[in-house]
Amino acid sequence: MSGLSLKCGDCGAHLRTVEEAQEHAELTNHSNFVESTEAVLNLICASCAKPCRSKTESELHTKRTGHAEFVDRTAESSKPIDLEAPKAVPAESTKEGALGETSQSGEMAVPEVNKSLLEELESMGFPLPRATRALHYSGNSSIEAAINWVIEHENDPDIDEMPMVPINVKIEDAKPALTPEEIKIKAHELRERARKKKEEEEKKTEREREKERIRIGKELLEAKRIEEDNERKRIIALRKAEKEEEKRAREKIRQRLEEDKAERRRRLGLPPQDPVVSKPAVAPVVQEKKSMLPTKPATKAERMRDCLRALKHNHKEEDAKVKRAFQTLLTYVGNVARNPDEEKFRKVRLNNASFQERVGSMKGGIEFLEICGFEKIEGDAFLFLPRDKVDMAVLNTAGSELNSAIANPFFGVL
Repeated sequence: MSGLSLKCGDCGAHLRTVEEAQEHAELTNHSNFVESTEAVLNLICASCAKPCRSKTESELHTKRTGHAEFVDRTAESSKPIDLEAPKAVPAESTKEGALGETSQSGEMAVPEVNKSLLEELESMGFPLPRATRALHYSGNSSIEAAINWVIEHENDPDIDEMPMVPINVKIEDAKPALTPEEIKIKAHELRERARKKKEEEEKKTEREREKERIRIGKELLEAKRIEEDNERKRIIALRKAEKEEEKRAREKIRQRLEEDKAERRRRLGLPPQDPVVSKPAVAPVVQEKKSMLPTKPATKAERMRDCLRALKHNHKEEDAKVKRAFQTLLTYVGNVARNPDEEKFRKVRLNNASFQERVGSMKGGIEFLEICGFEKIEGDAFLFLPRDKVDMAVLNTAGSELNSAIANPFFGVL
């Protein structure tokens, strides 16, 4: 029995005609073909007229479309393959025969196309009619040719209609075979076209990304500006609240000073000062009068307070040093109060580097210790507090004044 198909020895594909084998060889470079008695199936879908050449293709078609009914026309197209070159037939007789067949057969069917290329086009998202039409009119040559045909004819009104050709009539224009050089040139042109298209898409994508980056950058700058404005407003509100708090604290101190002043006037037996009377801008000339009341000398607490105020006023630009001097004086006074019998706590070397840095170099520091009872001895080389002159009440008063000066942020301001 003569062969009903050609089988590719390299990939096992069954081919119906010698022409299909030649096309297969051009596409895959396979050249090992043998005759086979197995016929290539010709299953036509009853719903969409799609031809399937094997059971596998029909099963795949059923899975994709749900069409399960097929018409088997294998027997109609199965015929032995003639491997010999066809005899030359006069053109007139060929034309007459073709016309006769055309006139005899009026049935139309979907043209056969390369199934693998068709499946690939469908996987890329092309509808079945469009993919079939593109492959049919591009000569079933390649995916690139079919895609180019679709691009050139996408505005055709029948682009999505299944192409139909007469059954048993196959009229092909004689196309000259391409030489290897022409094939290379065409492949190079297709690659260049694909590369340019890819570059254009990448440029477009990059432009979109750049626009998105610019938009995001503007949003970030605007958000940062709003955040800075809010932070600035918060700082202004905080400073305003601090100023209000400072103002209230100053007012409390002023009221306390007024109360202390009134208390001192009361102790001295002076009449209370009228709060309505405002302080004159220029001090009037006061005639000296001899008071009949005895003047009470300032107490040690007042002298200590005045000394500490003078120390802070003399070094008002050095708050850290002033605070450290107050703390050092408090340490000296506290050591004597806790250990009055220890001579080492009651004797201070004036040229000691630490003492000079913390207290001695500050105007008013040594004076405060002298108010507490310390005396200069040995040619002003030491400050010494004799044991019999240790007055715990004076030391406690000194400690209270120093603690007040350290804790009160407005000490010495007014």
